[in-house]
Amino acid sequence: MDSTNIIVAMARAAVDGGASGLRIEGVENVRAVRAAVAVPIIGIVKRDLPDTPVRITPYLADAEALVEAGADIIAYDGTARPMPDSRKAIVRTILDGGRIAMADCSTEADARTALADGAGIIGTTLSGYTAETQTDSGAPDLALVTAFSRLGGFVMAEGRYNAPDLARQAIVAGADCVTVGSAITRVEHIAAWFGAAVKAGAR
Repeated sequence: MDSTNIIVAMARAAVDGGASGLRIEGVENVRAVRAAVAVPIIGIVKRDLPDTPVRITPYLADAEALVEAGADIIAYDGTARPMPDSRKAIVRTILDGGRIAMADCSTEADARTALADGAGIIGTTLSGYTAETQTDSGAPDLALVTAFSRLGGFVMAEGRYNAPDLARQAIVAGADCVTVGSAITRVEHIAAWFGAAVKAGAR
């Protein structure tokens, strides 16, 4: 499912279904999807680095490449965790490229810092996925959405929104938009959810 042609096909299908934007990983994937759809694209680069848990757009070069590939919005790790290049420099690179910076945050403090640095969008993306916020709950962090909505920035609800009603709840809680990931793109997860439910019903 990580082949560029499959990603482009899924992007088109999502737009046909009413998606108002897309979050796409990888420079070449962003470039290909940009040529196929007209909706805004949030571009990211994910890396597995040996000396930090940060994965999302950790380098200035990543931000520069995403600008060149045609991403309208570029998301980066907006937590307080150490990363190779400074967050302020990454935001400046994004803004200098005429794009919008989106901070993938885990806490309200992250969001406040991101807004001060110049991010135009604050996302709840990393709530539950850092040492400070780690949780076994499968529920999204609606309370953080509400907290973000009071800060004055554009709020993206993201993280564990795996059902339409949860997306509705995010909007009610104060989100401007909702990013849905695995519930649309990860066929193996979707099949597993249905499989588990069917097995539970057969007991």
